[in-house]
Amino acid sequence: MPKPIPTPTELTQPFWDACDRRQLVVQCCRGCRVYHHPPVDICLACLSTDLAFEPVSGRGTINAYTITHDARQPAFAEIQPYPVAVVELEEQSGLFMLSNIPGAAVDEVKSGMAVEIEFEEVAPGRFIPQFHLVR
Repeated sequence: MPKPIPTPTELTQPFWDACDRRQLVVQCCRGCRVYHHPPVDICLACLSTDLAFEPVSGRGTINAYTITHDARQPAFAEIQPYPVAVVELEEQSGLFMLSNIPGAAVDEVKSGMAVEIEFEEVAPGRFIPQFHLVR
């Protein structure tokens, strides 16, 4: 069974369009330069509405993680158990993305480990971002 395909909203469309180009972008306030993920309508730091998506490095560290043993979505049943991590991007303290960690054994993932972005094609021309361990 194939993995679900993201359903973008008007607010998240630029993020998913960039993923389909295999590029990671994050929304950033043009006024105070604070990044926001997931995207917001108004900057939570300065209340500006002048927000734009900007490319980021795709590098970060695992802030926290869990091991998933319950695949409520049938497409994930064959890969369980699998690690799911809160990744803090290097661009800003507190800038987090949630990701599984493909290719990592459940006992090898630890907080503080370096990760970087990769993209998985879930349908022709449709990609989702994921992070893998930097070895």
